[in-house]
Amino acid sequence: MTSITDPKMSDMFTNAMREIHNKHLKAHEEIIDTTVELCQSHRQFVKSALDTCLKKCKEDEMLFETIQTFKKDLQHKSTSLKEKQHAISEVISEVQQKEMQKDILIQKIEKLKGEHAKRKDLIKSQNKANKDRLRNLQKARLVFQDHLGLEIRTIQGKTQLVKGEKLQFVFRHINPADQDSAYIVTMGLKEDGSYQIVSSDPSLECLPDLEKRLQETNNLQAFLANIRKEFISQARC
Repeated sequence: MTSITDPKMSDMFTNAMREIHNKHLKAHEEIIDTTVELCQSHRQFVKSALDTCLKKCKEDEMLFETIQTFKKDLQHKSTSLKEKQHAISEVISEVQQKEMQKDILIQKIEKLKGEHAKRKDLIKSQNKANKDRLRNLQKARLVFQDHLGLEIRTIQGKTQLVKGEKLQFVFRHINPADQDSAYIVTMGLKEDGSYQIVSSDPSLECLPDLEKRLQETNNLQAFLANIRKEFISQARC
């Protein structure tokens, strides 16, 4: 058995321990190297992750700003659209009102056309009636002027109530004491074509009744005959 104090044995033990120490040292160095590599890899990973996060944050901020810009633009467009819709509604309402006014105006025009046509027909009928009355006046003029001393004058009305051409019927041979004494009735025509007695000289109380009868019968000759009778009756009193 070899003794521990044997120099060879001591060298072998020392070499063995040195070898073991070298192996442990080498293993420790490998561990340190591996640790350093892992640390460096970790740092690179962390840096890469941090850069990625920062980049993502910037992108998210840009995206958020873009979204906010889109929201503001959308709100602006929505407000503008509401204003345009309101303006369109006002224009439509104005157009509808103008259409209603147009319809009302057309109705008024049609009504005026109808009234104009009726008035035109009325004027025609009045002109015809006036021509008939003129012929009657001419006939009455011949009868009364030749046989009863009647004079018919045309005068121009000057008062507010009596305007336009009027006729004066001047009766003579009424008063036996004064054959040339004049008894006068003034008359004209209303807008509707009916006779209008303006005055008489001397005044006759029954003149309104005689005028009413004339308007009812349209018999001018009978009216003039009754007027003459009234003047004669008044002259004898």
